[in-house]
Amino acid sequence: MGKFDIKIEKAGNALKVNVAGVIDEDVDFNQFPLAGAGEVEMKLDQVKSINSCGIREWIRWIGTAGTAKIVYNECPKIIVDQINMVQGFLPANGRVQSFFVPYYHDSGAEKNILFTYGKEFSDGQVNPPESIKDESGQEMEMDVVEAKYFKFIKK
Repeated sequence: MGKFDIKIEKAGNALKVNVAGVIDEDVDFNQFPLAGAGEVEMKLDQVKSINSCGIREWIRWIGTAGTAKIVYNECPKIIVDQINMVQGFLPANGRVQSFFVPYYHDSGAEKNILFTYGKEFSDGQVNPPESIKDESGQEMEMDVVEAKYFKFIKK
């Protein structure tokens, strides 16, 4: 994989889109048309970084899907941060199906836990797992400011 990669699978009028790498000023989304799809399902776990130019291009590209239902899956922290900060990054016809929440322990252990709609969160509510442990059985803590990180759920 180079700096940026997209793979699109078409199934009827639905698109499954895997996005990976760096989203910046060098990304040309024009070669990945979304127009005409009824649903666009984005898998975003392999996105490594995004800058302001990449955000602008992303919003333009997502807008080309028109009224299609947009679903974001496996959003890493950098994507969740953009959803919370940038109007239109998650369009009005979009929703988050799953996203990662970073956890840590003072020993240096880190872990990303997948939160899925209907399980760890739902409309306006967050239901985090009662306990997350590292490999040695130590209790881990969320490594985010909950009021800010889960803001998009409260909208």
